Amino acid sequence: MEVAALSPTSRPLPLLSTAPTHRLHLLPHRFVSGRRLRLSSRHEGFDCVRDGWGQRHSARKNGFLVTCSSSASVEPAATQEMGAVVPGEWSGDAIRQRFLEFYAARGHKILPSSSLVPSDPTVLLTIAGMLQFKPIFLGKEPRRVPCATTSQKCVRTNDIENVGRTARHQTFFEMLGNFSFGDYFKKEATTWAWELATKEYGLPTERLWISVFEDDDEAFNIWHNEVGIPKERIKRMGAEDNFWTSGATGPCGPCSEMYYDFYPERGSSDADLGDDSRFIEFYNLVFMQYNKKDDGSLEPLKQKNIDTGMGLERMARILQKVPNNYETDLIFPIIEKAASLALVSYAKADDAMKTNLKIIGDHMRAVVYLISDGVLPSNIGRGYVVRRLIRRVVRTGRLVGIRGDGHENPEGAFLPSLAEVVINLSTQIDPDVESRRKSIIAELQREELRFVQTLGRGEKLLDELLDEALLSAGNNGNKPSLSGKDVFLLYDTYGFPVEITAEIAGERGVTVDMKGFEIEMENQRKQSQAAHNVVKLSVGNETEIVKSIPDTEFLGYDSLSATAVVKGLLVNGNPVNEVSEGSEVEILLDRTPFYAESGGQVGDNGFLYVNGGEDRKQTAVIEINDVQKSIGNIFVHKGMIRQGSVEVGKEIDASVDAKLRQGAKAHHTATHLLQSALKSVIGSETSQAGSLVAFDRLRFDFNFHRPLSEEELIKIESLVNQWIGNASHLETKVMALQDAKNAGAIAMFGEKYGEEVRVVEVPGVSLELCGGTHVSNTAEIRGFKIISEQGIASGIRRIEAVAGDAFVDYVCARDNYMRRLCSSLKVKAEDVNGRVDTILEELRATRNEVSSLRSKIAVLKAGSLASKATTVEPQNVRIVVENLGDVDADALKSAAEYLIGTLQDPAAVILGSSPGDGKVSLVAAFSPAVVKMGLQAGKLVGGIAKLCGGGGGGKPNFAQAGGRKPENLPDALEKARAEIVAAVSSSSS
Repeated sequence: MEVAALSPTSRPLPLLSTAPTHRLHLLPHRFVSGRRLRLSSRHEGFDCVRDGWGQRHSARKNGFLVTCSSSASVEPAATQEMGAVVPGEWSGDAIRQRFLEFYAARGHKILPSSSLVPSDPTVLLTIAGMLQFKPIFLGKEPRRVPCATTSQKCVRTNDIENVGRTARHQTFFEMLGNFSFGDYFKKEATTWAWELATKEYGLPTERLWISVFEDDDEAFNIWHNEVGIPKERIKRMGAEDNFWTSGATGPCGPCSEMYYDFYPERGSSDADLGDDSRFIEFYNLVFMQYNKKDDGSLEPLKQKNIDTGMGLERMARILQKVPNNYETDLIFPIIEKAASLALVSYAKADDAMKTNLKIIGDHMRAVVYLISDGVLPSNIGRGYVVRRLIRRVVRTGRLVGIRGDGHENPEGAFLPSLAEVVINLSTQIDPDVESRRKSIIAELQREELRFVQTLGRGEKLLDELLDEALLSAGNNGNKPSLSGKDVFLLYDTYGFPVEITAEIAGERGVTVDMKGFEIEMENQRKQSQAAHNVVKLSVGNETEIVKSIPDTEFLGYDSLSATAVVKGLLVNGNPVNEVSEGSEVEILLDRTPFYAESGGQVGDNGFLYVNGGEDRKQTAVIEINDVQKSIGNIFVHKGMIRQGSVEVGKEIDASVDAKLRQGAKAHHTATHLLQSALKSVIGSETSQAGSLVAFDRLRFDFNFHRPLSEEELIKIESLVNQWIGNASHLETKVMALQDAKNAGAIAMFGEKYGEEVRVVEVPGVSLELCGGTHVSNTAEIRGFKIISEQGIASGIRRIEAVAGDAFVDYVCARDNYMRRLCSSLKVKAEDVNGRVDTILEELRATRNEVSSLRSKIAVLKAGSLASKATTVEPQNVRIVVENLGDVDADALKSAAEYLIGTLQDPAAVILGSSPGDGKVSLVAAFSPAVVKMGLQAGKLVGGIAKLCGGGGGGKPNFAQAGGRKPENLPDALEKARAEIVAAVSSSSS
């Protein structure tokens, strides 16, 4: 249905057209509409129907409902008589679409979901629908539309322990939202929310409750007088529940929330909206009307905004009439797949099994969408969130009984099978997920198989911890127990389920300190909440400056010099009118040829010259060493006043350092060529994960699971240089964002794009969205050389390279090094490798000879130690504990092996040495009879190594360790002697 643009403050009017416009819709027939279809007929072999939208005809064929709508004389949806919602007719996709269409019909621009990786540095992940509009709410960016509506992908992990255990907690969810940027306010937001809930979704009015901020009489009166909600179903609540703040200061305002009542028969007396068993909050309306100042006082905002959020999964639970969010069509297919892999029935499962299956279903959605948005598993930041969720799915899968891939391969991975289901459900949420199917599944498989190995190490650690607990309890006469810290270590680092830890410990007669474990969990939870669940906003001097200074006009694509006017000066972040010689300053101009750092490209360097009088004599010189983009699109020129003084309002001549700019241009275009070469050589699924374009080098991070081979690097280099040699002219054009995407343009990682974008094309090679500066012809790059390729995180590789003048400098420097090397080795360049190989072989032989001699010397020293062995009664255990001085680790090992072979069983040998460079070496060797007494060389040597600032371990009969505190070696050896004597004496008693 075509709908005219409407004023958001008025009800929609019928659209009249002389020529009907038709559109075809393909949706599964049972989910097309939330209302009953009332008219039907037979036409051309199809079952045809007409619904309450006006002239809309539908035909069912091949399991789909094909609908054709006409815009001629359409009666608006909002004024139609609504049929009752038929249970099962609402899919998650239908709910989402109805929400967006409802607000689009009221003048809202439908905008796409932003990435789960926010451009906002104050948050780790996108946690709210309003995040992409934060700069507009702050007044830092102008609004592009008066109001908007979105379905935003979100991830929150602050209350992850509630996932699966409550009916509504999730890590990944969709937030449906409508937003007003100074356009409409409380009355429209409130009445539309009611209309959407009751007429569009058909929710029974008697089941809806409202909460308002305790002092918000305006909202209370709108709900009661305008909408008609009985007073007993409107609850006034305090600031903790119904007053939204972004932080200590900044935009804020009262909230009003809509709740659905599952048990209206319980009446309104003493009803508690916080009772999750009865109520669910599904729509939150934030009336952003105040600015909270430093002293805590509230002042009215000049522009009042609306920020709302409706949980899609919650609304699906209500309309689909299921007991929790997990059993909606948005998640349940994943749960069903997990149950089938575990060979269990969800319907017949107990509560514990259902909880675990819900965790799997929820977390799989989160990891698939995060990986699709470029977040790969790692041990830091966002990557750690993904890794933690994946590990939780894997260990939970093992807990419910999934083995291997869940089919015939016990060594396989089961996450790919679950990911396939998530990807199949993703079409209406994020169509880009499908195109990344192959890379998502490959990444999940790698991470799962890697983690299964980690689980194996966790099992080994658990065995060691249980042995230590039993030994310690035996020595102290206490009941053996596993500490909460150890249980948490197994859980958090090795992904070991607490339930399995407790079960295995119980079999060995060891209790588990669950209270200590919960304390550790709570500490982590608090850190997570503090780090990941706050959207910070602020209104201060920065915003006031923006209001008085227009966006900077960038002239640098066409010119390296320009005349401009100083619009603002900042010293230490504070605005001033004049700055004198010797001061560091930040200068805001009305126009500039200087490029401000963005898209990975560094900001330009150069000079600003202040000219005075009619003769325009130079009165001041400012050296610019960096340019950054501030709030909005204002360029901040950072530098030092080398001569004279500058004041606001003065006219200046701006001049960019042409040589440095050329270096940046060459490296930026080379980066585009490098990305194309990577896709050509290692696969199109690889994507950019970060970049740096500097004057003297480039750095390119990309997603890939292994190091590149020497052959691949040579091929990549060759391709780039071939394209440089083609002398292709670059083409740049500005076009609509969607047109650019349709043309196949690649977006640069981390960049935020408006509705119009700049597209840079190297014909036949590269097409990318990019606002950076580039050469006009690839021949200007001159040459390209890869300096290094390395891994910087799990699944992330980095290439560093040079181009342009930096390429020439690099090649010349390497040629000079080679000349000197040839001179030193007295060989030609082509013979250097062979000569170096010969030298290395001679060096290895010499080292082996030295090592052999050291071992012989150590054995000779050890021979004299056998006579120094002490005997511990009554089992006559012979013990040698000695410091062998500067003997290296290999020689120390040889000495210990000689001694344990020379001494009669039972015997125990502990040797230490300080081979130099602040190192400590330790070795322990026990004879079979000593091992049978319960002593373990690995545990003993690992414990004493800690005194020397190190660690180590090994087998019960032989182990090695090292450290970095040689000054502690005597004390460590003395402790070893005491522990052996005590252990031997204890075993004999």
